[in-house]
Amino acid sequence: MRSTDRQYFRDMYRESDDPWNFATSEYEERKYAMTLSALPLRRYANAFEPGCSIGVLSELLAERCDRVLSTDIVDVALEQATSRVAHLGNVRIERRPIPEKWPRESFDLIVMSELAYYFDLPTLDEILGLVVDTTATGAHLVGVHWRGVTNYPLSAHGVHRRINRCTKLRRVVHLLDENFLLDVWERV
Repeated sequence: MRSTDRQYFRDMYRESDDPWNFATSEYEERKYAMTLSALPLRRYANAFEPGCSIGVLSELLAERCDRVLSTDIVDVALEQATSRVAHLGNVRIERRPIPEKWPRESFDLIVMSELAYYFDLPTLDEILGLVVDTTATGAHLVGVHWRGVTNYPLSAHGVHRRINRCTKLRRVVHLLDENFLLDVWERV
């Protein structure tokens, strides 16, 4: 199955300002809390959050990071994210499709929250190559994905199995929740 067509996301935001209820869902609130508690370090210098949507997690990451680059491809979502983090001086919101416009800077934290299963395996492999290229030894990659049945190209378990195969990443945190899979890998 090919990567999810980007129009899918535009259509979702045409129907709702928050189509996945990121700002109001107990599931999301719990997932965000567990994601932050799973981070191995108390502080990060430069984080990247592709697929940030309306910026709820971006705002939370800002408390633990000196700088956060959050990106998405949907203008409506980016406008909301920009508004949400406007009071913060350490978060940049940018329109960047990945993998094509992956930022060329060095990150010590990359967070893929409910993002990677929208890609097919060749694209995910390309993204993992970019993760490796833009991180140094000791950096962390967070993957957190809903475990339910979807029509996406990959499942949560399929994504995390593929990341586990990357020889430049070593899993250091593993949490199997009834609703989501949360792993943290360290760049080796």
